[in-house]
Amino acid sequence: MDSNLYEAKADKVFKFFVYLCLTIALIVVLYPLIYIISASISNPTYVNSGKMWLLPKDITFEGYRLIFGNDSIWRGYLMTVVYTGLGTLINLLVTIPAAYALSRKDFYGRGLFTALFVLTMFFTGGLIPTYLVVRDLGLIDTIWAMVLPNAAAVWNIVIARVFFQSTIPKGLEEAATIDGASNFKLFFKIILPLSAPIIAVMALFYGVGHWNGYFNALIYISDRDLFPLQLVLREILVLQDMSSNNTTMTGEAAQLIHSNQQLAAIIKYGVMIVSSLPVIIVYPFLQKYFVKGVMIGSLKG
Repeated sequence: MDSNLYEAKADKVFKFFVYLCLTIALIVVLYPLIYIISASISNPTYVNSGKMWLLPKDITFEGYRLIFGNDSIWRGYLMTVVYTGLGTLINLLVTIPAAYALSRKDFYGRGLFTALFVLTMFFTGGLIPTYLVVRDLGLIDTIWAMVLPNAAAVWNIVIARVFFQSTIPKGLEEAATIDGASNFKLFFKIILPLSAPIIAVMALFYGVGHWNGYFNALIYISDRDLFPLQLVLREILVLQDMSSNNTTMTGEAAQLIHSNQQLAAIIKYGVMIVSSLPVIIVYPFLQKYFVKGVMIGSLKG
């Protein structure tokens, strides 16, 4: 009886520390989100003075009015959607077939190809050689410069390969082969329908990467009409800091900052919300596939 009572107390203490840690983690995660949302709709006077530290004060939507009335924001949104959609499609067209081929035991030379793939994870050509290749291919200032250099991620190929090896029944493949199915028919008619979880996981990984990406655009894109949203956001954040030093600025983002200097802070937070909202909306619909696909590969791999 005493041992059971001791275990019950120990369990209560353990649960207390678990809930305490979860509460602290929740506060650490939620506070920046709540602060950004509140700052984006608060009076800029309170935001700039630091008096608004959690909940909004003197609510105003002037910052969002300026954001949605700016052409560079909408153009950046459109280009980011194009980069994300086209880039994710290309990523899936490369990653899924490559991972399936590497998962097949009857694929001659798969060990060599796997080693070559993994080698690129540790050694790369570097920024300057990569830029020269992209330039020589005529991709500078084109949409393709944003989607082709990163057509596949080796780590994602490895994850998808583990999924195919551990999840797709070998007997199913053998039965289809005995029934006369070719490799292409086997892949498109049987493998792909059973691979919805890993496809959703890869689409989420690649999609978020494309949506948040700005470095490639910073290197390869100089045409403002091709700027993605994240590069426009970066420009606004940089220009806000520059404007405080009275630096000469040009372009639509500069006009957005100069339109009302007092609103610069809430414009910054508003653009953060606008740029993150699509990913936040899409993620719940892919969450069940995300958890299922990742856990199957990790537990059975």
